[in-house]
Amino acid sequence: MYKIVLIFVFITSLNASLIDGVAVVVKGSAITLLDIKKEMKISKVDAKKASDILIRKKLEELETKERKITTTDSEVYEELKSTAARNNMSLSAFYDAVRNSSGLSSQELKTKVKERLLAQKLYSSIAYSSVSAPSDSEIEEYYELHKNNFAHPSAFEVVLYGAKDKSRLQEKIDNPMFFSPDIQTNEQMLPYDRITPELANLLQRTPQNSFTPIIPNAKGGFMCFYIKNIISAKEVPLESIKDQVTNLIMASKREQILGDYFARLRHNADIKVLRIPK
Repeated sequence: MYKIVLIFVFITSLNASLIDGVAVVVKGSAITLLDIKKEMKISKVDAKKASDILIRKKLEELETKERKITTTDSEVYEELKSTAARNNMSLSAFYDAVRNSSGLSSQELKTKVKERLLAQKLYSSIAYSSVSAPSDSEIEEYYELHKNNFAHPSAFEVVLYGAKDKSRLQEKIDNPMFFSPDIQTNEQMLPYDRITPELANLLQRTPQNSFTPIIPNAKGGFMCFYIKNIISAKEVPLESIKDQVTNLIMASKREQILGDYFARLRHNADIKVLRIPK
């Protein structure tokens, strides 16, 4: 009898701790306080916005299961291989570059790619007709309204550091006065229009007088850049980014369709908000 009571107390306390950790229940599926806090950190939003994001994700996940939408490991692999090829990298070098720039492990990256592929298939399943391509006037209007978003530096003055040993570069980043013959140094002027979009994005995200994250180089070693100066911004003519603007408009239209769909789904779904962390 004593053992039965102990087991009952243990199970009761365990269930209580599980309930205590649940913040929202979406159609019987739980979102925990920890989930919300993680999303707040990742997306840099408050608890209410993080909860809304996770409810939308949960609805997408459940809708994907109900519609029996799947993606295979080979599809994920092909997508990753294609992305690595566009960046002139092997797959292993691409994994390293992503890990160093964003902190994502290869498994986390695969999960992100799988989520994106599932979202694309879900959209195709929800949208009964394809989104119409924007007209020239729509493209021009979008460009004029968002012109500042398409401006970019004309060039970067950098110091390129390279080494076979990643830890040597980390020592240099931690202590800029550190010197080692194992580290090769090369000052360069990198015109924005002559570097890959991925490198341009990395340099743009790095403040002046700072180091970029360490990334793999083409020789099997590692490299990082020190940003000495960012040459003034340059306005990009519409003709050179028309495809990019078109894709942005199409993506906006698709998201509008999905947003409306999941807003209706949320309105009718069984969602219980137990509490939102402060």
